[in-house]
Parts: sequence; structure tokens; C-alpha cells
Amino acid sequence: MSPSVRLQEMIRVIRSARTQGEERGVIQRECAAIRAQFRQADNGGRSHNLAKLLYVHMLGYPAHFGQMECVRLIASPRYSEKRVGYLGAMMLLDEKQDASLLITNSIKNDLSHSSQYVQSLALCTLACMGSAEMCRDLAPEIDRLLRASNSYIKKKAALCAVHIVRKVPELGELFTPAARSLLSEKNHGQCVTRDTHTYMPDLVQIMKGLVTTGYSPEHNVAGISDPFLQVRILRLLRILGRNNDAASDAMNDLLAQVATNTDSSKTAGSAVLYETVLTVMDIKSESGLRVLAVNILGRFLLNNDRNIRYISMTSLQKIVVTDHNAVQRHRGTIVDCLKDPDASVKRRALELSLALVSAVNIRSMMKELLLFLSSCPPELKAQAACGIFNAAERYAPSQRWHIDTILHVLTTAGGDVRDETVPNLIQLITTASDLHCYTVHKLYRALITDISQQSLVQVACWCIGEYGDLLLRGECDEIEPVQVSEDDVLDALETVLQSHMSSPATRGFALTATMKLSTRITDNVDRIRSIVSIYGSCIDVELQQRAVEYNALFKKYDHMRAAVLERMPVIDKSSPDHSNGESGGGALKEVEPPKLKQGEAVTAQEPANQVHDGDNSQDGHNTLMYSCDNLGSPTLTVYEKNGVTLKLHCHKQSETGLTVTLTASNSSDWDMSSFTLQAAVPKSVQLHMKAPSGDFLPARGTATLTQTVLLNNPNKVGLQWALWIRMSYTSQGSAFQDTMQIDSFPGPACH
Repeated sequence: MSPSVRLQEMIRVIRSARTQGEERGVIQRECAAIRAQFRQADNGGRSHNLAKLLYVHMLGYPAHFGQMECVRLIASPRYSEKRVGYLGAMMLLDEKQDASLLITNSIKNDLSHSSQYVQSLALCTLACMGSAEMCRDLAPEIDRLLRASNSYIKKKAALCAVHIVRKVPELGELFTPAARSLLSEKNHGQCVTRDTHTYMPDLVQIMKGLVTTGYSPEHNVAGISDPFLQVRILRLLRILGRNNDAASDAMNDLLAQVATNTDSSKTAGSAVLYETVLTVMDIKSESGLRVLAVNILGRFLLNNDRNIRYISMTSLQKIVVTDHNAVQRHRGTIVDCLKDPDASVKRRALELSLALVSAVNIRSMMKELLLFLSSCPPELKAQAACGIFNAAERYAPSQRWHIDTILHVLTTAGGDVRDETVPNLIQLITTASDLHCYTVHKLYRALITDISQQSLVQVACWCIGEYGDLLLRGECDEIEPVQVSEDDVLDALETVLQSHMSSPATRGFALTATMKLSTRITDNVDRIRSIVSIYGSCIDVELQQRAVEYNALFKKYDHMRAAVLERMPVIDKSSPDHSNGESGGGALKEVEPPKLKQGEAVTAQEPANQVHDGDNSQDGHNTLMYSCDNLGSPTLTVYEKNGVTLKLHCHKQSETGLTVTLTASNSSDWDMSSFTLQAAVPKSVQLHMKAPSGDFLPARGTATLTQTVLLNNPNKVGLQWALWIRMSYTSQGSAFQDTMQIDSFPGPACH
């Protein structure tokens, strides 16, 4: 490529490069040629070469060697060279460059030039990259140009004055007189200084003139008089009226006039109305004006432009808390937007619909939301399901309605719900004691219809395991009962166990449910024993361990089987001694344990530090038992992994009382948050929790967390203590959970 090639030809060659390496080669050769020509004393193509260099700069390649050339061209008497020089200064120079100081004198001279176009170049450059020093030196020149008769120069000077005030705020007073005169100019323009409150009456008057003025071809845009200036004034009024009662009162009438007289059928009118709504909502406006603003947003929802519908719902989402009743009037239109083909509009409509749910409209809104859930895009199912769960929990008119709604969601989007959904629903079912029969019949029907929704299958298995006797009885007042045999129920659970769609956790629920049925049926206990024994050699370690423990119940502890597998008690979420797995600020919660006799453990022959599942495994909680058969040191380390160390210390209070102190420390390099310990005791033992010291565990062992547990065995059942514990925490953005077992409490505690 010849060094004298034209700019258009250079662009064509660069664009035709087939690889990035080829493009770099072309640019390097051209930059070398440009450097060589810059060194020539008399070069008539300086502006041509700088223009090519600016294109190279736009592509992201270094072009700093052209800075001095910009200075030379700015000083040129030719307009064509000045134009390229000033453009180069705006692109290649900034206030941190020493070369920028060299053009101060040239800018000052050009501000007094006879040509308005040369003056314009100097004003634009100063407004773009003028440093604080340049602004101080040239501020008087800008103030002079603000008073000029040429409206073209006045506009450029006003923009330059804004930059100067931002760079050197104390210079704002210099432009105050000229700025006030600008506001009364026939030609639309404005200048913002620090003391904007003094212009409040002028701004209101100008805005009223724009709203009520007739057709002006110079400023008319789609029937709206200078919408750009209207938007700017409304934004300034919003700043002035924020937290200012007097300013807000002064503009209330104006805003009402703009809201009622502006045509929203065109985009320009919609832009003005949108700014009006934002101003009304941001200042201390009257209640009637706020309702008018909400109604404008409601009309926007009917607009054919999806962008206008989107910004309308975004604005309604922000004000639904403060103006809930006003937004409720447009509930039907908002719900209709759930059918919008645009994914962004759907998402906003979903968020707004969920925010509008209340105790009054819960049934009608939930009907619409469930219909949306059945057909919404996959990326919105999780958000929709979570919102429905929260609304149902808050406003459910009855427990049966609540259960039906959650089951509907699980049937429709069971694969998109959060992990806590299963234990939360189990807790809800246990508290609705008069609906156990209804729930188990409904879940059994759902199970035999579809086993692909894992969350639904898990809850169904849990419910069948707990209330299988009610299902087999075939009597239910709330729903048409189904005559189900023992073989039918076991066939359904075996299908879950053998299905390739079942996750390991789901198989665990099914196996535990099968085991529970061994105490609720009479004719198929041998079949259950056979099913359990098969999974004693399962490749999945968790499932294998459950099966081994259940086999031990059949073989060695059959006399305890009925007590261990009895129905779960009602879980009271508000009780301090019960939890369904939700942590509350690191507090140690009590989970109802299986019945044990004199401290005997189902897993007594398993090695220490293994995970063992008791009866509570059906609601997703793995529990562990500690026994006091052996004596140890006064303080015992019960867990040490991934930097977490948990120590247990016992102190005997009385013949039947015991104080256990758990101390956790973190030796890793990362902090741990949401640190929670969960514990359980046999029914013969009473458990009282004291407040934990916190839930944040700092790195490198700089602090510890403690939790004190008071145990009492009033009936002196064997005087052997048992305790189940589970630990969970969050580190580096990931959640961790682990369980552990020890088989001795430290020394004197067990005496």
C-alpha cells in the first residue's frame, strides 16, 4: 500500500484483511508511513495523515505519536486543517496530557475568530477535554460568548459553561447573569449552574409556554413543541423538587397541565409524559397527581410499542409499594401482559403481578399465575414458582387451598423449584392433621400418573410412608377415595426406586417410605424386607447405608422397629425447639428424633464418623447419634474437615441434667457465613437451646462460635445421653453441609 493512499482506500484495505495478523501488518506499515511524513518540515498532507491516524485510533491501535500534530494543525490558519486538528485533540488528548496545555492559547485566539465555525470548534474542544486550569483561564471568554447575538454560538457556549462549572464549581457565579438571560431566549437553550433554585419560576414559566404554545415549525416534533427541552426541564424540576415542599407545591399545577395536555400517541409525547411521571413520583406531589401519573403508566401498558410497555411496568414496579391501590386498578392490563410475546415484558409483568397479590385477590391472581406457569418460558419457571410459593404462604385462605396450590406447581414445574420446597411442604402437611387422608390420596394419584417431577415424587413418597394406613383404608370425606391394595402401593414405590428418572435423593425417600410401610401393613412385610435387602449392595453409598441400617432393624432390633418407624409428630415452625431444616441466624434447632431405648443406637456396630440416617431422613435431614458409653477427655474434637473444627465440652449439672457446649473455629483462608448447627435428642430427653454467639466464622481462627445446649432426662431412662447434629455453612459463595458421629462424650458428663 502506497504511503500516499487516500483514507477511503486505507479503510477498504483494512476491512478486506482476512486475519487479525494481516490487519495488524497493514496498520503497522501505514503508521510507519504517517510517522515519516510527520517528520517532514513542509507537508501539505498533514490533515490527511492525521485523519487516517484517527481511524487507526478508533480501531484500538496506539496513535499517541499524533498528539503534537494535533497541536500544529490547531494553530493552522486553514479551516480544513483546524477541523481535523481539533477533532484529533478531542480523541487523542485529555487533561492529563501535557500537550493539552499547548493548545490553550490557540483555543483562546479561536474563541475571538471572525468565523462562527472556528469559534464552534474551539468551544466543542474545551467542553470535551478542558482541564481545570484551562477552564479557569478561558471562563471569561465563555461568559462573553454567552452574551453574543449569534444563537448558534450561544448554544455551544452554554454547553461549554456546563463543563466549566462541573470542573470548577466556584465559577458558576460567573455565568449566573448570562444563564438567566438564556432562559428567556426565543431560541431554546439553557445553562445549569449550582444555584438552580433561583431559576425555579423561570423554568416553570418556560415549561408552561412549551405546553400551551401553538405550532412552531422550528421546534415541533410530531406535534410536540421541543420535546427535548421539555424532557430536560422536567429532569431539572425533579432535582429541584426532591425533598423540597415549597418547590414541589410550585410545580404541582404545571405537572398536572403537562400530564393532561400532552398527546401520548406519538413517541415524542410518550417521552415527555414518562419524564412527567418520574418527576411526580420523585417529588412531594399531591395524592391526586400521583394517581394521575399511575394512570398514565396504565395507558402505556396498552401501547403497541413493547419498549413503552416495558418501561411502564418497570416504573410501576418501583411505586407499587407506595401507591398499591392506584396500581391495583390496572391489574387486569398487567396480567394480560403475561401473554406478551416479548420475554423481557413477560418477566416484568410477572414481577409486577406477584407484587399485586393480596389477601383480597389471592384466588383470582393465583389462577392467572398458575395458568402462566403452565406455558411460560423455561427461564421464567423458577421465578414464577418461587413467587407463587411466597404468595400462597402469605395469603393462603385455607390449608387445603395452600396444599393444592403447591401440588399444582410441583406437578407443572417440579424440576424448577428450590431445594427447600420439599421440607416446607412436608411441614405444611404435618400441621394440617385433618387433611392427611386427603393429601395422601391426592399425592398417590399424582405419583402413579407421573414420576418425572422429582420434588413431587419426594413429597408423595414421604406422605405415603407416613400416612399409608390412611391410603389403604380407602375412606376419605374430602376427595373421592381410591381403593388401593398393599401391592399397589409397593408397586408404585418400587417403580420410583427402579426408574432412571429418580435422583439418589428421591430413591432415598422411596426406600424410607417402603420401610415405614412395614409397620402400617400386615400382609407384605416379607416383600418389604426383600426390597430393602436388595439395596444393601446398591452402588449409591447413601442408599446402601440406609438399606443396611433398615436391614439391621429387621434382624437385630425388630423389637424397636415399630417405635423407630412411628408417625412423625406435628412440626411447629414457630416453636423454638423444632425446625424443618430452615436455619435462623445460626441458632441450633431441635429436629424430632426417633424413639430410642436406653441410648441404644440402630447403627451401634457401624464405625465412627460415618453418616447415619434415622427416622428423620424422610424429610431430607440426616441425623447422627452420640452415645455416652465411653469416657473421654474433658473436651473432645468431634469434627475436623475443610478448615472447620468443632469441639464438644460437657458439664454435668445434676443427676438428670447435662450442659453441652459446642465450639466451632475456622482455620481456612476464607470466611464462612450462615454457620448453622442442627441437633436432635430422643423423646425421653428434653432439649433447651441458648442463643448462639453468631453465625459468622472468620478465617484463620481469629474468632470462634459457641452454642450451649441444655439436656435433661427427667425420667432417668438409662441415664445415657444421645445427640444428633448436622452442620451447614456458606464459603466462597457455595453452600456446604456435613454430618459426623462420635461414640463418646467427654469424661465426667456421663458419670
